[in-house]
Amino acid sequence: MSQSVRSPALRTGVAEPVEDLEGGPGISPSEILERIWRILISMRTALLLMLGMAGLALIGAVVVQAPTGIQADPQAYAAWLDSVRPKYGGWTDWMERLQVFSIFSSVWMKAIVVVLVTSILACSVNRFRGLWRAAIHPRMRMTSAFYESSPHGADIDSVDEPAGTLAAVQKALRGRRFRILTDDASPAGDASPAGDGAIYVYADRFRWAPFGTVIGHLSLILVLVGVMVGGMWGFRNEGLAVPVGSKVDIGNDSGIVVEATAFSDSYYESGAPSDYASDLVLYRDGTQVAAQTIRVNEPLRYDGYSFFQSFFGPAAEILVTDKSGAVLFQAGVPLQWGTDDGTRRVGEFTIPDRGLTIFVLGAASGRVDPEIKAGQMLVEVHDPQAGVAANATQVLSQGTAATIGDLDFTFVRERQYTGLIVAKDPGQFLVWGGAIFLVLGLFMVFFFPNRRIWARILPASSGSTVQVAATSRHDAGFEQELDRLVGDMELALAGRSVS
Repeated sequence: MSQSVRSPALRTGVAEPVEDLEGGPGISPSEILERIWRILISMRTALLLMLGMAGLALIGAVVVQAPTGIQADPQAYAAWLDSVRPKYGGWTDWMERLQVFSIFSSVWMKAIVVVLVTSILACSVNRFRGLWRAAIHPRMRMTSAFYESSPHGADIDSVDEPAGTLAAVQKALRGRRFRILTDDASPAGDASPAGDGAIYVYADRFRWAPFGTVIGHLSLILVLVGVMVGGMWGFRNEGLAVPVGSKVDIGNDSGIVVEATAFSDSYYESGAPSDYASDLVLYRDGTQVAAQTIRVNEPLRYDGYSFFQSFFGPAAEILVTDKSGAVLFQAGVPLQWGTDDGTRRVGEFTIPDRGLTIFVLGAASGRVDPEIKAGQMLVEVHDPQAGVAANATQVLSQGTAATIGDLDFTFVRERQYTGLIVAKDPGQFLVWGGAIFLVLGLFMVFFFPNRRIWARILPASSGSTVQVAATSRHDAGFEQELDRLVGDMELALAGRSVS
């Protein structure tokens, strides 16, 4: 018995036939579909689409993006456009029409995502067919050229007849936990229809592992679809301020009202906040539906909505009544913003029935304001219909009513407000599912490499010859595995010859 081992060889390219360019001018529907299919499964198409997404993401990173959900309020969106108009000048309106200020939810991004998902799905279907054939109906008979030019292989001479040699080869393969298939025409050593009297053997291990690439493709589809679903039907408000003791509608036509019943904060010796928590109660249609103390990493979740603790600050409880004593407004007003010089905190509320917008100003923490003393708030009453900047300005002392026009304003007391991030992402489960499938696909491909081996047993004058061939891609350990397998075959054949 002798053996010759082939080292990996260089493969020569095979020229593909040139398409016939002399056909008639008409193109049949089947040809159109075939061309579309080839475009969809092309790696070049996927690369161009990914570059397109990257380009849009770059625009989104460079150009100021409109705050989440502001487009649902035409007046607020128009005011925001006016705020960025000095930066972009005459381009502002064109950029707004082209959805540059909302690039991540624009029709351009959605179109690229749809085409990319279709391309990935087409590639998955195309690859699945080939993998299914290889796993269920693998090609067993390979040509002589394959055995001669395969990257890995060996020739083993045996003094035993082909049937006995087949038993030894099968024993060695079983010892390495390979699945074994033999040619149906010659399972017991009969002459094969090919006329060479050979017995063909195919063996593989982890035949389902290549499907991990398909699972990886599907995971990308899930992630992209999840992001799109979240962008189209999701909701996110990163600046919902709820004064303690007040109720605020979270919007999005949810019918949910959130109330902050208490707020607490603690600090390190350095002055940095160590913890802050809010006691929240949720109501839907006037009925309490949930309650929880939330912290930064402990959100309240209800009906797909998540309430995250994000920030906090001072608030002023304001009471507004008319001359008859009817209450027009009574709630805490969060002083969320600061003046340009940082000396004052500013809040805002409206009285829709009167068409009034009222700004509430208080001295910033640690600042001395000669106009606004301790225990005081300044209110500015604006009437957009009057066409003036401010109709009236009044300093309110705590607990004392002041008359502005035909309304009485009272600064009841100082409070705190809790700042929440309220989010609902209906595509979140798709994104998480995609992440899980991606990990599963990578685990299958890298930890269970599919290894395939072909063997051909040829009758010889003094026994038989075993030709072994294999191919591998991105599998550094396969060559050593094949060397050990060939060694097992030699031992099994030697044992048969001794017996």
